[in-house]
Amino acid sequence: MFLLNGKAADSIGLEDRGLMYGDGLFETIAVRNRQFEFWHRHIQRLLDGCRRLNIPLPDPEVLLIEARSLVENCTNAVVKIVITRGSGGRGYRPPEQSHPNRFLTAYDWPDYPPERQTQGIVATYCRNTIGINRMLAGIKHLSRLEHVMARSEWHDEAIIEGLMLDSTGHVIEGTMSNFFFVKQGQLCTPDLSTCGVAGIMRDVIQLRAQRLQIPVKVGRFITADIDIADELFFTNSLIGIWPVRQLEHKCYKIGPVTQAIMSSVQSTRLNDESHEAV
Repeated sequence: MFLLNGKAADSIGLEDRGLMYGDGLFETIAVRNRQFEFWHRHIQRLLDGCRRLNIPLPDPEVLLIEARSLVENCTNAVVKIVITRGSGGRGYRPPEQSHPNRFLTAYDWPDYPPERQTQGIVATYCRNTIGINRMLAGIKHLSRLEHVMARSEWHDEAIIEGLMLDSTGHVIEGTMSNFFFVKQGQLCTPDLSTCGVAGIMRDVIQLRAQRLQIPVKVGRFITADIDIADELFFTNSLIGIWPVRQLEHKCYKIGPVTQAIMSSVQSTRLNDESHEAV
């Protein structure tokens, strides 16, 4: 089912700036056991992104009502919320008064093999890079062409995720996920102040690591840092945590830090106060 501004629809206007220019934002929210996981965290990021792009804010209560209507008969599903600046005619210049469009859709829960969590995945480095732009860094905007191009680089079904660098050679994130590595007991994740998406699970993992008294470092890392790491994993709101057993030709273990964080995050996903009931 597809809702456009609260009404059932199957299309959007050809002049919508989200379609024409990628002028908008989106959130992908897991529905598990009739709970919108991290709902309030997702909505806060969406509102922050709207403020940064100067798009009038959607009403969070309206979004919740509409999301509930999409999944009222579902136990597990995925809800996607897209906010665009609306129609604006030809040209990059936004209209002085924007009339945003919001559209929500629900999808079946993805059938990810459990072995990706228990045995780890194979990953590769991507040739396509992420451009540096502090004005867009962190937000989940609609202009995802860099990630689309990166994901098109491989067709080997054994490779599950690709690790992307920025244009200066620093490690940033996966094509659909955030990235962490462990070195000598310290949990490390790339600085996203210049590009990349500040993921919901990325924040949750850092908080859980601190509660576990695992030191956390946010920094600028290159591939040489990854080569000497002890453990690697990718994360997002749908997959949870996927440890990496092989990146290119180097193999890694699912080590004690990754295991501890996976266990702690599983508890968080069951009990986080930012959840919302369907």
